[in-house]
Amino acid sequence: MSDLNTVWFLQVPRSQQKFFGKIRSQHGVWKHSEEVNTSFWLRFEEGVERHMLKVDPHPDYPPEDGRYLRGNDFSPVAVAIILNCDADKIPIELQNLVRVGIETGAALSGTVQTENIGFEKIVCNIVGNPNIRYLIVGGPESEGHLTGEALKALIQNGVDEKKRIIGTNAPHPFLFNLRLEMIERFRSQLSLIDLQFEGDPDLIRKAVWCCYQENPVEFRGYSLHDAGAYPEPPLAGKLTWRVTQPWAEVIDESEREGKRKAIELMDRLKARSKKDQG
Repeated sequence: MSDLNTVWFLQVPRSQQKFFGKIRSQHGVWKHSEEVNTSFWLRFEEGVERHMLKVDPHPDYPPEDGRYLRGNDFSPVAVAIILNCDADKIPIELQNLVRVGIETGAALSGTVQTENIGFEKIVCNIVGNPNIRYLIVGGPESEGHLTGEALKALIQNGVDEKKRIIGTNAPHPFLFNLRLEMIERFRSQLSLIDLQFEGDPDLIRKAVWCCYQENPVEFRGYSLHDAGAYPEPPLAGKLTWRVTQPWAEVIDESEREGKRKAIELMDRLKARSKKDQG
């Protein structure tokens, strides 16, 4: 495995390809691609040029606001640091973990405190970007929420029919505002890297770097590398839909079927009305 100083990546989004044309470096040449809605990352190592497929995130990405920083949209990793204090009293140690994540190349790096709305925002943001394949969880535990335990249980176990996270003792682990499709995509798209209770920024830095590697590398029991984008389109979703437009998103299959029949009925009535007017 090469040293950090001899391995680097060049990302060229589709929207910028014509602008860049050809970019020469000491290791290789970027070549124009006619692929639609895709981006290629070139890996230059010891004069060998390779590429992997990346995709553009959803146009609304990231749909949810929060205490996070946005970094490289084509990065394979996001960082979530558990918060155990008030938002205006975040210690410098936790701020550093978030900052190191984004500086090292994470797509998103921020804090999370609650095991319901906080998770729902994370899910919405991550499923909107199929390039994100890992979630690094760091920081302490939030004693009142058991946020770290609940987040790991969500990724490992999912939710039950009531959208309660399975296998956690958190007091309110319900994801009422998410479609089951989004929850399952989140779980299948991501692999967890558990660095909770680790306060060393260098561990976050090393974990992010490992996620970028073309060939699998071992990191604290995990085999990490960038496999490219998840092979499904990004999903769109926003929590405010359930507040401002509660009819717009359905909760379960019975609601989905009811909504479909209602739309079909409205379409028939509209067609009949036009026919009568004609």
